[in-house]
Amino acid sequence: MMEPESHSFHLESDVDFTSDYPIGVRGRIVLGLICLFLVSGFGVAMSLSPNPVGYGTHQSLGLPPCTSVSLFGIKCPTCGMTTSFSHFVRGQWISAAEANIAGLTLACLCSVMIPWGITSLCVGRLWRIEDPHRTAIWLVGSVTGLSLLQWVARILNDHV
Repeated sequence: MMEPESHSFHLESDVDFTSDYPIGVRGRIVLGLICLFLVSGFGVAMSLSPNPVGYGTHQSLGLPPCTSVSLFGIKCPTCGMTTSFSHFVRGQWISAAEANIAGLTLACLCSVMIPWGITSLCVGRLWRIEDPHRTAIWLVGSVTGLSLLQWVARILNDHV
């Protein structure tokens, strides 16, 4: 009769939850400040009422209207970002996407970055990040590319 195989699970050897990028005191301070900034940003978004037009919510903060809309009559690539965040924190994801799909994407990324940042602070390393430079370039490039694609689509849609 065959004996059942013994499977032992060793977290340390089976899964590497850390990276080769330890963070020192300065890195922890910066990462902590980034987390506080993100939480504050969501707090500001929660305090704003999304503009039903789909953009212009930032004006309730005392900021001027979009220069691109004022000067050229076209929305800029970031038009609707604040409105998108304001919808996002209320769970209105379709409205957030309609305001600015890149804004919804950025809000999702920021909401994931908060627990990721806290986890990284706790373990003292950039958690599950193999190459921070490549990751940052990929994330910024993706949101920027999506924002530009939406901008082109808006221009084509408005002028067809």
